[in-house]
Amino acid sequence: MKLYDEVITAIDQLCRPFPAAPLPEAPWQEAGRENLVFRQDMAYELGGSGQSFFALGATAVTEDASFVPRDELLCIGPDLSGIHRDTHYARIALVRVKPGTMTQGSALYDAVKKLEFVRYHVSPQGFMIRVSRINGRESARVSREALNRGLSFSHVGTMMLRQFHKNPSIQAVRLIFVTDPGFPFQELQALTRQTESITKALDHILSTGMTDCGTCKLQPICDQVEGMKELHFGLANRP
Repeated sequence: MKLYDEVITAIDQLCRPFPAAPLPEAPWQEAGRENLVFRQDMAYELGGSGQSFFALGATAVTEDASFVPRDELLCIGPDLSGIHRDTHYARIALVRVKPGTMTQGSALYDAVKKLEFVRYHVSPQGFMIRVSRINGRESARVSREALNRGLSFSHVGTMMLRQFHKNPSIQAVRLIFVTDPGFPFQELQALTRQTESITKALDHILSTGMTDCGTCKLQPICDQVEGMKELHFGLANRP
């Protein structure tokens, strides 16, 4: 089942021309619900505070080990210590799940939604993740004090990896932070919306049980995404 594989291929092609620095895993303090970074205390905001900056969070799921052979942390562009003002930002998570997960219908949808909620359960001290589902934005405020203590994407990424692996279906995660101003963020934004459309179609299939494609507004997605119709009618034909 290859619901998101075409999107992952496209994301990989976007990233390929840009040098990606590997990051080591490193521990950092967890702030929990008290992780607030006020404007007067921040050094800058990844993704900025207005619509003039891209602030993207993309998550795509696969069973193909060639896409995500192992856990990996990467940074395209300056790390946190090399940033001095608001900038474009993206966090890309390519997630490999156990074989068979992609054909499990409701279990697959539950797994995908849990992956999306990882960002709500990661609170590195001095790194406040801000999510607007209405605007489709994921930004982060970074405090001056945390930067002075050495906060980096290694620390943030390590916490995210640990949170991802609390899900027993996950085998490996390729986590990429992007701050390079020359990166094609607009193209990545389109791919992010495509992943959201696939997840929405998956939810629609499971919640409605509709099999009359001619009356479904999401038919174009099923026509384009390999495996969607297979999953759709496979669930419909179950006793």
